[in-house]
Amino acid sequence: MAITLNSGFKMPIVGLGVWRVEGKEMRDLIINAIKIGFRHFDCAADYKNEPEVGEALAGALQAGLVKREDLFITTKLWNSDHGHVVEACKDSLKKLQLDYLDLYLVHFPIATTHTGVGTTASALDEDGVLEIDTTVSLETTWHAMEDLVSMGLVRSIGISNYDIFLTRDCLAYSKVKPAVNQIETHPYFQRDSLVKFCQKHGICVMAHTPLGGDGYFGSESCLDDTVLKVILILFLSCLGLAAKYKRTVAQILLRWGIQRNTVVITKTSKLERLEENFQAFDFELTKEDMDLIESLDRKYRTNNPTKFWGIDMYA
Repeated sequence: MAITLNSGFKMPIVGLGVWRVEGKEMRDLIINAIKIGFRHFDCAADYKNEPEVGEALAGALQAGLVKREDLFITTKLWNSDHGHVVEACKDSLKKLQLDYLDLYLVHFPIATTHTGVGTTASALDEDGVLEIDTTVSLETTWHAMEDLVSMGLVRSIGISNYDIFLTRDCLAYSKVKPAVNQIETHPYFQRDSLVKFCQKHGICVMAHTPLGGDGYFGSESCLDDTVLKVILILFLSCLGLAAKYKRTVAQILLRWGIQRNTVVITKTSKLERLEENFQAFDFELTKEDMDLIESLDRKYRTNNPTKFWGIDMYA
């Protein structure tokens, strides 16, 4: 199941994120995911594991498990490389052992002090506040992203963590429109206005945390939070949704995301969860059940790097 991007290329609607996956675990994860049916892998320079992803992908390709044209590989430009877009992209390609990227995203709408191509550091001042580079505009960064398309290094380009106003600006100054906006959106934090704005203007919305956070930013997953767990039990179990569809809570929430026409990026290294997350295609939630899950919105952001950067980039 795939969505056709405004660039004309198709993107699988369920992907697997590789954030915080390391070493041998990466190879096992990629190989198992491909065997299950995953073709979409979401990476980033800042995850600091592109070489491990590259080794795993190369192994899968050499073993004949999959063809390159059947894979959809995404990675992201880090904040400190906004003034070095081409070099950063080539660095990622080298680490991933690829000739081209299916999708390259601007990871955050903020340029920071350059610390060396691919190093993905976040330089802080003496007060522990992120050093923002005011000499590189988002428009300049985007035009460099567009150059990657004309150079044949990237098939589609997009943005990540952009709000409505930054997305609108990007649409205004772009020659190549952003194909994707990867954002946080889940039952806690549905962001319906942003999702609808992007879709209205032909931008696919990709949910990087379709089940909420996982504690890394001092946040909680929708499935771990005590309060929401009670709500989920009440709404999805007591009211019969989980039993009705014979699915897990996670599968129902992923299906909710899919039926919003958003691409969902799952994250797990457990084989049983990989299999579970890939089984969200063969059932459909009714409108009433979709509305029921939509009633859970708490406008609660779980992905916020403020504690690392000393500045609230969403202020």
